[in-house]
Amino acid sequence: MKIDSRCPACLLSRVQYEAELSTDDKELIHRTVKESLKVLNSTYAPGVPAGYVSTAVHRKAYEVLEDTDPYRKLKELSNRTAMSVMEIANSYIYRGNPDNEELFRRAVLSSVIGNTFDFGVMGFDVAADTFDSTFSQLFEKGLDIDDTSHMIEMLDDVVYVVDNCGEILFDMIVFDTIKKIGGNITLVVRGGPMLTDVTMTDVNEFKIDKKVDKILTTGSNAVGVCFDEAPPELLRSFDRASLVISKGMANYETISESDVKPVAYLLRTKCKSVAEDLNVDTDLSIAKLIK
Repeated sequence: MKIDSRCPACLLSRVQYEAELSTDDKELIHRTVKESLKVLNSTYAPGVPAGYVSTAVHRKAYEVLEDTDPYRKLKELSNRTAMSVMEIANSYIYRGNPDNEELFRRAVLSSVIGNTFDFGVMGFDVAADTFDSTFSQLFEKGLDIDDTSHMIEMLDDVVYVVDNCGEILFDMIVFDTIKKIGGNITLVVRGGPMLTDVTMTDVNEFKIDKKVDKILTTGSNAVGVCFDEAPPELLRSFDRASLVISKGMANYETISESDVKPVAYLLRTKCKSVAEDLNVDTDLSIAKLIK
């Protein structure tokens, strides 16, 4: 996905947000925004990949703040909130003894709903204390774009690129379902802290390695997947995969710039630019397969 003219305002608002998470020092916050704006000015241009710009800007913000993980407390909150609603999620997913296709569809829907855990997106607020009711409403509505019946035929060797903390607990239900159907899973997490994204720290905390066959990282703390910084093993895994599952907007922004296929994009369309690139409306639950 190429950068949109609406992206800079959202990107700078997120820099402001993470700076205030990191420090109460007003001068440091001003300096962080100022230095990030310089990077934005030097990288932003029509036709430039969105992930390239956002990675450069956030890395500068982290550098100025001298903080490698300003979202650490929010990531913990996301995980706690997700854990509090897992019993509800499982009751919806497994009710009525669904067959494998329906079980997979419900698990994917649950994972997409989990993608609402995305603190700091301009115009989108996570109400942690009401997420249980939000989950119920979105689950009953179902997927707005549903390609799961085609995806289920492609689960032999899945590469699953995860997104945010919190939602990773819902992804784990998808892992269980894929394994039940007989597929193998290579899990891909960020190579270092970036925004609220899952890293090896979360893998170790929740013993996610027990749910999958292999774990790889993106090789860096780039937003989404930076293919120039990705380990060769990850690139080979993309090439060999029967299906790549890409969670969230940042992974969509970057993987859509590559020739990786087939790929299934699972996300809530929280951003007009991403929604328009997908040719859909905002605030939808999407499980879209691109062959």
